[in-house]
Amino acid sequence: MANTSRQLPVSVLSLNPAVDITYQIPQLIADQKVHASDSRYDPGGNGINVGRGLKRLGVQACTFCVVAGEIGRFLRHQLDEQLDQASYLEVDGETRVNGTILESVTGAQFEVSGVGPAVSTPQWQHLLDRFVTHGGKGLGVITGSLQRSLPQNLYAEAVRRVQGAGGRAVVDSHDELLRHAIEAEPFLIKPNRFELETLVRQALKDQRDIVRKARQLQERGVTWVCVSLGAEGALLVTPSRVLKAEAPSVRVISTVGAGDSMVAGMVALLAQGASEQDVLREGIACSAATVMQPGTELFDRETVDRLRGKVRVIPLSL
Repeated sequence: MANTSRQLPVSVLSLNPAVDITYQIPQLIADQKVHASDSRYDPGGNGINVGRGLKRLGVQACTFCVVAGEIGRFLRHQLDEQLDQASYLEVDGETRVNGTILESVTGAQFEVSGVGPAVSTPQWQHLLDRFVTHGGKGLGVITGSLQRSLPQNLYAEAVRRVQGAGGRAVVDSHDELLRHAIEAEPFLIKPNRFELETLVRQALKDQRDIVRKARQLQERGVTWVCVSLGAEGALLVTPSRVLKAEAPSVRVISTVGAGDSMVAGMVALLAQGASEQDVLREGIACSAATVMQPGTELFDRETVDRLRGKVRVIPLSL
């Protein structure tokens, strides 16, 4: 169980949450109606998933999120049950709806991300103030997409604010949002292999290439670089070592939320002052437990406990 008596405060920022609708169908057919064999509604958005995961791990966190309209009210109803603590900013418009389609015949997965409501500068700055104040000298998790109205350097400002308050910023994003955030020197970033390749604008053919690029990011001020590798596990590059975690073999039902679950697991152990090996191991166990779940459902604690001992973490001399 989590040792909350010695836990650092944790804030999670979610500026563009969603309601996720998942349909299980036999197969998509162009221009034809397809009837779902199953459907489900889950709270979504990367930050929301991290907050949900932290609660399941018994780690106290406050998730700061934007909600709007009738869909926002439905989302709040879901979040009040699935988050440890939430702080809402209500704006005009409607909270976005995301769609996931899972084909049982082919095993293919299709995802469509909706458009969120506009958020003014005073509004997001007010939410950011609350996010930083709650996190204090603990951990500030900055993740997910942004509405089109928001500046691409917003995450960089969030990182600077978190670290300026004495905390550690954890960033899980991609493209320009990640590029700007790196300039603010966060404590931890967690790109997957494709996101890292996009960031450095070149293909990375092996572990040595990945570690070399991670070291270059450290030279720019990032402390920890964790690169997720799907079924191959993940690499964690810290100032003193390189660790490789091998993912346990599990039945994959849906990969939605796996990256967010990995962040939740790592943040949970960071908040408790765990070792680098245990931080990485927990992230992989949470990710593996999530891909076993349908739709956008996340891991359950019992499965994480069972898989944790099957995650092998080894040091690499790279």
